[in-house]
Amino acid sequence: MYEREALKVIENINKTFKVLLVTGPRQVGKTTLLLSIKPDNMEYVTLDDVVLREQARKDPKLFLEEHPAPLLIDEAQYAPNLFSYIKIAVDKGDKNGMYWLTGSQQFHLMKNVSESLAGRVGIVNLNSFMYCEIARNKSKVLFDPLNLKKAEKINVNELFKIIYKGGMPALYKDDNIDSNIYFQGYLDTYISRDVRELTEIGNVESFKKFIVSVASRTGEQLNYSTLADDAGISVPTAKSWLSILTSSGLVYLLEPYMSSELKRITHMPKIIFMDTGLAAFLAGWESARDLQLSPSAGHYLETYVISEIVKDYNARGIRPNLSYYRDKDKKEIDLIIYKNNTLYPFEIKKTASPNKSMIKNFELLNKSNKNIGTGGIICLYDDLMHLDENNYIIPISSVINAKEL
Repeated sequence: MYEREALKVIENINKTFKVLLVTGPRQVGKTTLLLSIKPDNMEYVTLDDVVLREQARKDPKLFLEEHPAPLLIDEAQYAPNLFSYIKIAVDKGDKNGMYWLTGSQQFHLMKNVSESLAGRVGIVNLNSFMYCEIARNKSKVLFDPLNLKKAEKINVNELFKIIYKGGMPALYKDDNIDSNIYFQGYLDTYISRDVRELTEIGNVESFKKFIVSVASRTGEQLNYSTLADDAGISVPTAKSWLSILTSSGLVYLLEPYMSSELKRITHMPKIIFMDTGLAAFLAGWESARDLQLSPSAGHYLETYVISEIVKDYNARGIRPNLSYYRDKDKKEIDLIIYKNNTLYPFEIKKTASPNKSMIKNFELLNKSNKNIGTGGIICLYDDLMHLDENNYIIPISSVINAKEL
């Protein structure tokens, strides 16, 4: 079994809160993880079971009486009425870790949780495998501009094989699974179950065209008009459908850096598909090699690096404060990490020969009222080293697989 980075924060939440909620896209391992660590006296029920689902919906009080705590409820979003009764139960109880919940539909689930269980629940957002989990690196450290670490080199060909395959756990449990068949089934299941639970999408084929268009533009600035044209839908519909992809955890929107001191900056986020394997399938790439040698390789590499950072933050229960910079003159900084009133700028490049010209746009941040901290070029160079006094050449391995020595 692959050990998950989120295990530590889940254990801490269980000691601190009466309710634990693990959210995330379908098939990223939420249930598998919780079943592997649940106490022997904790019962497991899944609301994928139609009979149990109907009981939980129609008579939540009786449902909880017949399935007393400690209880693990899988796919809890199917019975939103349960949450108010769980609140009553935990308020009567005096133990932490009474209820463990999982759910794939974050929008509705989070709305119901925030209304019913505020202050009583700890939440973890689980994603597909990170590189460090695949590599079984149990000592992975969070990427920190103030504490950069050397890491074992990752061969570029192997890296793009991982980018192409993605991180869905099923693909690593059985090497005989055909990824194209798996992702097609995943897409069909996602649309037939999650999407139709969230909204009436109307034309399924148009929605499929839409999600393909989004995946094909991962790493690019969001343009609703283009997405709408590709799918043959209106711009308002494109906005609604993109909110479905973000609420279900498939897409992360990297917001633009905003500052009153900086003029002429973009207001549109950048599309980051959270599993590059699913994105590559949707976009029609037939092999890792084809993707690696294509004009889209840089966008996929950027997507992969940013998604890995987001996943790592999520696994530690931390909300990432990430952004990017782009102005009307198309001058861009790929990634900005903000903390302690300081901006840490990074370029992400598919190159093994970085140079100072690649960070020339960092100086644009000097007009802001924030401190400018350590930055650099995240790239395919072998070693971690200084580029100049304030910036580094940073191997991708130092971002996605660095560990404490």
